[in-house]
Amino acid sequence: MVVLSKIYTKTGDAGETALGNGARVAKHSVRVSAYGTVDETNATVGLARLHATGDMAEALKRISNDLFDLGADLCTPDRHLDAGLSYTPLRMIEGQISRLEREIDAMNEKLTPLRSFILPGGSVLAAQLHLCRTVCRRAERLVVETATMEDVNPDAVRYLNRLSDWFFVAGRIANNDGKDDVLWVPGLTR
Repeated sequence: MVVLSKIYTKTGDAGETALGNGARVAKHSVRVSAYGTVDETNATVGLARLHATGDMAEALKRISNDLFDLGADLCTPDRHLDAGLSYTPLRMIEGQISRLEREIDAMNEKLTPLRSFILPGGSVLAAQLHLCRTVCRRAERLVVETATMEDVNPDAVRYLNRLSDWFFVAGRIANNDGKDDVLWVPGLTR
């Protein structure tokens, strides 16, 4: 259980932070940047939730919770040492990925295939979901970079990859099931 009785601890004043396993690392480390960008993705989801209703709002709420799970996973490195910890670390699992895939497939059934790239916009919710998508892609790049240097749960990468696709399709749903998508016109302003 998390207990936050004191918000500032002063332990990070020298530019270091603690990982979930207690190790101290630089705040600019790629791992901290990766889970920090996952947190940023979650903040954009919070903005999108302000404009969502019904099933979309519920899905975004689940995703927001998943992103906290993902942050917990990423802040506790060395999966192969999990047994040596005094607690069981939270890890992303296949079920979270397959849920996103099912939701993408269900949303995609309502959409006509694209014949052009789309621009962010249309509705406020669609624009917010495209912002979620781009920040999510940045988080994915940082997690992949972390994985080239340190141990990272492969399901963490897969989740982010699928989530950015989810945001793209959800953005189309938010645009009147794709009818109000803003299409890219190559060279329009030449």
